[in-house]
Amino acid sequence: MNDVEAAVAAAFREEWGQVVATLIRVTGDWDLAEECAQDAFAQALDRWRRDGVPRRPGAWLTTTARNRALDMLRREAVGAAKLREVAVLARNEGPYDPDYEEDSGVQDDRLRLIFTCCHPALPIEARVALTLRTLAGLTTPEIARAFLVPEATMAQRLVRAKRKIRNAGIPYRVPPAHLLPERTTGVLGVVYLLFNEGYAATSGADLLRTNLCVEAIRLARVLARLMPDEPEVLGLLALLLLHDARRGTRVDGTGELVTLEDQDRTAWDRAQVDEGAALLETALRRGHPGPYQIQAAIAACHTTAATAEETDWADVAALYGELVRFVPSAVVRLNRAVAVGKAESPEAGLALVAELEKAGDLAGYHLLPATRADLLRRMGRTGEAAEAYGKALELVENDAERRFLEKRLAECRSA
Repeated sequence: MNDVEAAVAAAFREEWGQVVATLIRVTGDWDLAEECAQDAFAQALDRWRRDGVPRRPGAWLTTTARNRALDMLRREAVGAAKLREVAVLARNEGPYDPDYEEDSGVQDDRLRLIFTCCHPALPIEARVALTLRTLAGLTTPEIARAFLVPEATMAQRLVRAKRKIRNAGIPYRVPPAHLLPERTTGVLGVVYLLFNEGYAATSGADLLRTNLCVEAIRLARVLARLMPDEPEVLGLLALLLLHDARRGTRVDGTGELVTLEDQDRTAWDRAQVDEGAALLETALRRGHPGPYQIQAAIAACHTTAATAEETDWADVAALYGELVRFVPSAVVRLNRAVAVGKAESPEAGLALVAELEKAGDLAGYHLLPATRADLLRRMGRTGEAAEAYGKALELVENDAERRFLEKRLAECRSA
């Protein structure tokens, strides 16, 4: 039973987006697609225990979900639109055999789904949230935490986005080349947040969700082929590769979080580091810097330093100062505070953190008190640091991060 549950969980991580994207393409009904996909995964728990895990779980799940959609549409087929959907599905009642042909890039259902979600008629927050929900299978609470908004707000945002797509008749396709630029910002934002959720999961037992990182990089490569002259696309791919090169060293053998300064740099993926650096150089030569290129440059400062002590924190702080011009968010300002704390002094970093606390934009974000705690710890003010670590522990959702904060709290208390 445990093996089957593990197989279903793995299939969800790897196949959810493809199943939902395919059903949306053939039915045009987003809610129906999600409902039938969920039903297929529920059936898999019972059927796979009885019959064994299929050789191609994705094909089994897509066939099961499609047949479920066909049954539901046949029962509800009272109008011409529903009858057309039944006809589309009925023409393909045989076993589904998804062909993930990477070279056919723009034919990929998942890419088509991203561009549909990122239609300019939708608000940018809705574009990103809807794609994370339908493509990556992230729950509404996970997406809400990623956006730092209440769960109810995010749920309403998703409902409105689906309604807008339906009522406005937004086509389910990759747009022609001349329309690609107006979708670029939203599409890149989707891929970036998809990678972030895989690289540092907002909740759950594991810090990493490797399948999301892999899918984000795959989509970024497709986008780079689709828009080879867009420097921000190259910058995003460079950023993901430079971060992903360190993924294997972010947790130890027991699943405990390992900070950047303590990671084994000899174990970083040097091929990915070199590819990311080359892509960044190509992007910067275009002479149109943007937020993803700047973030990639920050990542390069870390990955090209032979040791943690050799990191050029002054450059990192300056780059974050430049990034604030493009992305004036509280999270970017918090990252700049960390860099300033390293480049100048913990006191300087703490002053910037105090400004963020006063503004209140990061209330409920565990990394704000965690950053304060780390700066205080480095200043030797362990009592105040322990208090700040306690506040961070009240907010953290990920188990690996919680254990790390508990360890730091214990160290401060013992000191």
